[in-house]
Amino acid sequence: MKILSPLTIIIFIAAFFAVASDTLQLDNYSFGPFDGTSYSTFAVLKPATISNDALQITPDSANQNFSLKHHSGRALFNTPFKIWDEGGKVISFNSSFLFNIYRPDNTSHPGEGLAFIIAPDLLLPPASHGGYLGLTNATTDGDSTNRIVAIELDTFKQDFDVDDNHIGINVNSVRSVKSASLTTLGIQLSPVSAKVYSLWVDYDGVAKLLAAYIAPQSSPKPASPAISATLDLKKLVAQHSYFGFAASTGDNVQLNCVLHWNLTAEILPEPHSTTSLSIGLGVGLPLGILVIAAALVIGFYWSRKWAEESDPHILGTLKSLPGMPREFEFKELQKATNKFDGSRKLGEGGFGVVYRGLLAKEGLEIAVKKFSRDNIQGKDDFLQELSIINRLRHKHLVKLLGWCHKNGMLLLVYEFMPNGSLDQHLFGGPEKSTLGWNLRYKIISGVASALHYLHGEYDQKVVHRDLKASNIMLGSNFDARLGDFGLARALENEKTSYAELEGIPGTIGYIAPECFHTGKATCESDVYGFGAVVLEVVCGQRPWTKIAGFQLLVDWVWKLHEEDRLVEAVDERLGNAYVVEEAKRLLLLGLACSHPVAISRPKTQAIVQIVSGSIPVPFVPPSKPSFVWPSPAPMDMDYDSADSTPMSSSQYGSEWTSRWVSRDSHASNVGYSDSSVV
Repeated sequence: MKILSPLTIIIFIAAFFAVASDTLQLDNYSFGPFDGTSYSTFAVLKPATISNDALQITPDSANQNFSLKHHSGRALFNTPFKIWDEGGKVISFNSSFLFNIYRPDNTSHPGEGLAFIIAPDLLLPPASHGGYLGLTNATTDGDSTNRIVAIELDTFKQDFDVDDNHIGINVNSVRSVKSASLTTLGIQLSPVSAKVYSLWVDYDGVAKLLAAYIAPQSSPKPASPAISATLDLKKLVAQHSYFGFAASTGDNVQLNCVLHWNLTAEILPEPHSTTSLSIGLGVGLPLGILVIAAALVIGFYWSRKWAEESDPHILGTLKSLPGMPREFEFKELQKATNKFDGSRKLGEGGFGVVYRGLLAKEGLEIAVKKFSRDNIQGKDDFLQELSIINRLRHKHLVKLLGWCHKNGMLLLVYEFMPNGSLDQHLFGGPEKSTLGWNLRYKIISGVASALHYLHGEYDQKVVHRDLKASNIMLGSNFDARLGDFGLARALENEKTSYAELEGIPGTIGYIAPECFHTGKATCESDVYGFGAVVLEVVCGQRPWTKIAGFQLLVDWVWKLHEEDRLVEAVDERLGNAYVVEEAKRLLLLGLACSHPVAISRPKTQAIVQIVSGSIPVPFVPPSKPSFVWPSPAPMDMDYDSADSTPMSSSQYGSEWTSRWVSRDSHASNVGYSDSSVV
C-alpha cells in the first residue's frame, strides 16, 4: 500500500475544507420498485422478503411446508441517521410510502398490522408476531430501553385498541400513546379487494411534532393529519437510528407490502465534521490543518502497529485448519454489531462478550463473541480451542460460522439463537411464559444427544467443562443447542481427564465434587453438570437454590427421593401439566448423574437411551451416598458399552450395596480422616 506523505495529507485536508460550508444539508432517497438489488440497501429480516417489486414485510406466499400465520418481519434502510445531537437539536424528516395490505383469502379477517418505525438497530425481536407487530414481544413491550417510535396501521382489534382499522403512534410498545379510527376517513386498510394507499409521516424537529396523513394512491396529501402528537425524539430514540418497516401476522393473516418509499432527512453534523469545522477554519486554518494532519499521521502509525499485531502465525494456522469456516472482515463485524454497541450485548463471561449482530447484505443474524487479548492465555490455547470447535458438527451444537483476528482482537461468529438461553426461559421473571413440559423434555433430550456426541461420537473425546442452563441456547423451534466452548478441551486417546492449570473449571452448582480435589475435568464431571441441568429444568430451580433447609437443590431432591415424594420436586408452575412417569424418569436420571462418586454416574450413551425411554434408569440409592476421595476402583461393568446389556435395577443395586459402605466406615477403612471426606 502506498503511504501518503504528511505534506500530501495537509494539502488534501486544505482542499477538502476549502469547499466546506455550514449550510443546511438534506439526504434524499427514493426507493422502489424493489428487486434483488435492493438487498444491498435494506436489512430484510427473515421471513421478510423482496418479491413482486415490493418489500414483503411478512411472507407473501404459502405452501405445504410454510404457513402465513404467526410471523413477524422487518425491512430497514441499512444506513443509520443521526436523529439528535448533544446540544439538543433534533432532525426534521419527511417520509412517504405506498403500501398494500392484502388478504390472501377474501373471506378471512385481516391480521395483524404494518408499521413505519424508527429503530435503534437492524434486529427483529424474537416472538414479535401477532399483536406485537414486529415491534416488541411479551418480555420487552413497554420497556423504555426499546428506543422505538412507530406509526402503526393496525387491522386487528386487541383489547386495548379502538377498533380493527386504525392508525396509532407507538412509543416502545404496541399500546399506542395515541390512536384514531380510519373508518371515519373512509379508509379501509384491508378491504376485500386489494387497494393501495399513500402514507405521509412528517416530523418537525423544532416543534417536536409527529404527524401522519393517509389517502388512496394518486390522491393528494390531505390538509389535516389522520393523527399527530408532540414527541421529543431525543428522549425516545437512539442518537443513531434506522428508518424502515415492521409487520406481523397472527391467527389471521394478510400480506404487508411496501411498494415505493421516499425519505428526506436533515443531516446533523458529527462532532468535528466539515460543517462545524468550517467556522474554526476561517480564523485558524493553518493551525487546524497542522493539528488534523498530526492526528492523521499518528493514527496511521498506530493503524500500522495494530495491523502488525495480527500475528501472521495465527492467521496462517487458522486458514490451514481443516474445514475452517469463513474469515470475516473486521469492519464487516463492526458494522454488524453497530461497533459492538452495549445494547447489542447478549452475554458476558470470563472469556469474552457476545454481541448480537446482523449481516445486512445477507439478512443473516449472528452472535459475535469478542475476546480481548488479555482473555486469551496463549496463542496455542486459542488455536487448540478453535480447532476443536471448528470440526464439531451436530444439530444440537451451536454452529460456528467464522472468525476474525485483527488489531489484537479475536472474534468468533456463531449462528444466532432467536430464543436465547434456557436460563432466560426458566428464570426470566413473571413476564416470561412458563416453559411447557414437552419443550423441557425436548431440550433435555437435545442436550443429552449433544453431550454423547462430544464424549463418544466425535473423533476425540471433548470435555465441555461448563455445562449449565445459560450455555444451552434455544433455536426458533426451541431446539436445544449446546454452546460456549470457551472451556472445552479435547482429550488425547489415552487420557481420561484434562488438568486445568488455573482453578476449578466450570460454574459453582454444576461442578462435580471430585473436581475440587483433582482440579481436572473429565467426562464424568460433564455428566455431573448434565445432572444439575436436568434437575434445574424439571424443578425450575437453580442448582445453588437454598430450599427447605438445604443449601443445594440436589440435596433437597435426594431427600424427597428418600421419602418417596420425588414428584413434589417438579416445578410448581407446571401445575398438573406434565407426564408423571417422564418426570420421575428425569428426576432419577438427574440424581444418577449427580452421584457423588464419579464412577457411579451413567455414561452418555446410556443417558440418551434413558431419556428416550428405551432402557430404565440405573438404580438410584434411596438416600444420597457420601462423597469419598480418592474414588474407589471402578466396577467391572460398562453400562455404556454398545455391545453389553445394562444391569437391571436390582442387579445394579446389589452391586452398589456390595461395593459401597457408609461415609464413616469407608473413611476409616481406607485410612482417611473425616477432614478428607467432603
